[in-house]
Amino acid sequence: MLFGHRSRSALDQSAETSNGCETCLSGYDTRDVSPDGVRTVGRSYAHRIVTEAETLLEFLDRQRAAVFTKLSGLSDVALRSAVFPSGWTCLGLVQHLALDDERYWFRWIAAGETVELQQGDIDGAEWVVGPDWTAQNVFDLYRAEIRRANAVVATIGLDAPPMRTDPRWPDWKIPNLRWIILHMIEETARHVGHLDTARELLDGRTGLV
Repeated sequence: MLFGHRSRSALDQSAETSNGCETCLSGYDTRDVSPDGVRTVGRSYAHRIVTEAETLLEFLDRQRAAVFTKLSGLSDVALRSAVFPSGWTCLGLVQHLALDDERYWFRWIAAGETVELQQGDIDGAEWVVGPDWTAQNVFDLYRAEIRRANAVVATIGLDAPPMRTDPRWPDWKIPNLRWIILHMIEETARHVGHLDTARELLDGRTGLV
């Protein structure tokens, strides 16, 4: 397994506007399609769900989409501002979702891929976004990991056991991919709630669904 900081290629920083990061957030919201372009993510649940895997991804995709909706319109300064004593930022939470959740659970644990996990010797490094890493970088990373995670689900059966266990927690008993998806629904929804509260403290906005 690979630990450490990933290389960061510079993206066009002009994509970020002075009034917020609408460009970063565009292309995936509650009116759009899910990252694999198949399932509609919207305010209404799908009228026709064919398989159990599609049902689980429908619920997960709604939570993923809510992450983008909760942050729509925030400036770069607001995205990097901590509003709680623990010090986390909205942008840091999105990076955590991309690395510690989507990449870790689907690609590293479920599929057994060799991936880079930004952990190293610094506790909580995944929550820290440096000044050289733009908001566009972070949102693009999250989108990319969602697409790759969905590809894993499309190729591995729900009953398949994970290909890897984490040596840091050898006693973990993860039965199958189904458990991982359910955990990701729970984990993403939990963090959407964090973002909901942070958004109200940042600019007073509420009711973003």
